[in-house]
Amino acid sequence: MISKFDDYPIHQTPEPVAQPASDSLNFYDRYWFNGFDREGTLYFGCALGLYPNRRVMDGAFSVLVDGVQHAFFASRRAPAERSDTTIGPLAVEVVEPMRVIRVRLAPNETGIECDLTFRARTIAYEEPRSTLRDEGRVMMDTTRFTQFGCWEGGFSVAGARTEVRSSSVWGVRDRSWGVRPVGERESGAPSRGEPGVYWIWCVNHFDDLCTHYATFEDHDGNPLQVSGVVLPAYGDTGSIPAESSAGPAAAQEMSAASIGIAWEKGTRRSAGARLEFVPPSGEKTVMSMEPLLRFHMKGLGYQHPKWVPGIYKGELAVGAESWEVDELDPLAYENIHVHQVCRVTMGERTGTGTLEQIVFGSHQPSGFAGFLDGAR
Repeated sequence: MISKFDDYPIHQTPEPVAQPASDSLNFYDRYWFNGFDREGTLYFGCALGLYPNRRVMDGAFSVLVDGVQHAFFASRRAPAERSDTTIGPLAVEVVEPMRVIRVRLAPNETGIECDLTFRARTIAYEEPRSTLRDEGRVMMDTTRFTQFGCWEGGFSVAGARTEVRSSSVWGVRDRSWGVRPVGERESGAPSRGEPGVYWIWCVNHFDDLCTHYATFEDHDGNPLQVSGVVLPAYGDTGSIPAESSAGPAAAQEMSAASIGIAWEKGTRRSAGARLEFVPPSGEKTVMSMEPLLRFHMKGLGYQHPKWVPGIYKGELAVGAESWEVDELDPLAYENIHVHQVCRVTMGERTGTGTLEQIVFGSHQPSGFAGFLDGAR
């Protein structure tokens, strides 16, 4: 199955590029983006994923304005050509690798449209590899990079257009690939382990730098993975050093990093958080985070009862949905996974960031005892 990318010297296996090295149904390759203004009054997100062994490609675009979240969803049979990143009216275009990406949602029957361009502020930071096992079997084995940037362009819902300017709208993107649970659940005996996940991802913009924190923890609060890094921010994409030669000056890894979350009563979302970084020099840096708005990740398909990623819906399917975020049940399964735009204070610096939380099951440090109980 030869594709256009086979004309480049990029092969990692004896197979054509379009053929994954893994035959796992859960192999995936995914784009994800978000954008938010510095005041925390709007948020938008986009995702596009390829599941080659399931022969599915799907995506979503969702915006939150004035307390109402609108979501566009699309799914198709996966194209054989890997350079084809379109799903009906939705398209992701790599204008300049690692620097400029364009997201377009052409006019369509849902009334949700966009034409947005992401321009990087930092290098693309490769996060620590995520490998999780369940009774010895690999359930997740992924590589992911995160990049900070700004957006320009605009989006519209039912004819009402919102302009997006790079001077006021920041954002983050990630690219990930590998194996993780997607699509229909596999058959077989259930795991003997207690179900659940504790994942916190915190990415913050300041005028001169950006910070990145991520952790998986077990039910007792022991980190399965934790990382913290400070990245210099650049004024234009031409000033950003090449990732292959950036070196320590472009990514300062922390010797230790931790987060303390004050959980909002009756929910599994933050009422505030405190992030601590300790660099190799030993001088602690503290960031205080104040939530400003909440975006539900089901708007991009995560835990959505109908549009969960990786499920075949036919040759092409398109849909849309809207909801008022304050009317959602905070402990319903599909509403647990959230992003909060936060005002962030770090010494004399003030910035804006995203705090992602997905917490299912017990987590002793947070006081969660059941699968979906709320904070007390």
